[in-house]
Amino acid sequence: MLGEILQTFDDLVIVKEPVSKELEITRYLLKYRDRPVLFEDVDGWKVAGNIWSTRERIASFLNTEKERLVHVLAEAMENPSPYKTVKSAPFLKNSTRDFSLIELPIPKYYPKDGGQYFTSAMVIAKDKNGFVNVSFHRMMVRDDKTVAIRLVPRHLYAMWKDKAEHGEELDVRIVVGNPIHLLLAGATSTAYGISELEIASKLSGLAFGKPLEVIELRGIPVPVESEFVFEARITPELVDEGPFVDITGTYDYVRKQPLVVFERMYHVDDPIFHALLPGGYEHFMLMGLPKEPQIYASVKRVVPKVHGVRLTEGGAMWLHAVVSITKQHDGDGKNAILAAFAGHPSLKHVVVVDEDVNIYDDREVEWAIATRFQADRDLVIVPNARGSSLDPSAEKSLTTKWGIDATKPLDRKEEFERARL
Repeated sequence: MLGEILQTFDDLVIVKEPVSKELEITRYLLKYRDRPVLFEDVDGWKVAGNIWSTRERIASFLNTEKERLVHVLAEAMENPSPYKTVKSAPFLKNSTRDFSLIELPIPKYYPKDGGQYFTSAMVIAKDKNGFVNVSFHRMMVRDDKTVAIRLVPRHLYAMWKDKAEHGEELDVRIVVGNPIHLLLAGATSTAYGISELEIASKLSGLAFGKPLEVIELRGIPVPVESEFVFEARITPELVDEGPFVDITGTYDYVRKQPLVVFERMYHVDDPIFHALLPGGYEHFMLMGLPKEPQIYASVKRVVPKVHGVRLTEGGAMWLHAVVSITKQHDGDGKNAILAAFAGHPSLKHVVVVDEDVNIYDDREVEWAIATRFQADRDLVIVPNARGSSLDPSAEKSLTTKWGIDATKPLDRKEEFERARL
């Protein structure tokens, strides 16, 4: 469970004194941006944040290296595997209808937030054909038993809309406090019909040699490793949601979004609530890492030798990327730029470098730009392209994308030889 996972981290910060869920949690998570933090007393509950805030920590838990994460994720996304249904789960030990969302340790992260917010919660739903969808959704607490859920037009939105158009409600399970293979799977973008639970099961097999275990909870499969589980229903009613800080650290505006009614809460003994800091490194990792395999696959279709892809923390692991290739033809760098934009349509800026440049070192990447790039011949600009709605500088989601080809010219490679000892 989450407590056992946290105890394996050498850099864990433990906060023993009482901490308020309103803004105080944020102060600690900002102070220790890349270290996991365990709060032992938030209104009597345990809370943890920044759990998966570095590539190294994620890779170590999944029994791989950070350079291999893109390949491990690609394998899971391309070859999902069945999960295993079992008959019991630790969270079944504690079940109640007598709870208040307001009294739970659900943080209010920033002063202008619309209220307390679920940020690490994943929603599990099953359609009439038996397809199970798992996805992340922020949820603003309104009162003891209701929240407003942000639904973008993807799979859960389609399932909810199908019900709402007939005046019906969508039965869902909401899970909080999960290990990284479940979180990464829930953050992937897949074709409708491919369950994120099966992607998580493949990740579990690759990392631990066993499938993901779930339990059927009133007809919907739920991972047995979840710390908190809620039975809920998404109604056709629309209410205000927001404002709220998104991945870029800027406020998203108020929208009309569906109302969710919570009915029952389950939790493990001594549970830990996962507080995912909006715009923090953990947020970057969970949103960005599942996009890197998509960029990798897209670039590999035009340049055979692709060594790595990194969405950078400076670009909120959403808007900026670095791609490492081995050029075989002049022009491969520019083709790689265009392919990267195709692989992740929200991408705004990409740097393509040679295989001798460490893409995880910002100074190395800048050095490549300084020594191998000329703006008049190596800059690619794509104006008025569809970009990310999360970019505040875009206008109606239209942006100018730009790429830097910081690779060596093939006919002058010897002039760019790096000194080695």
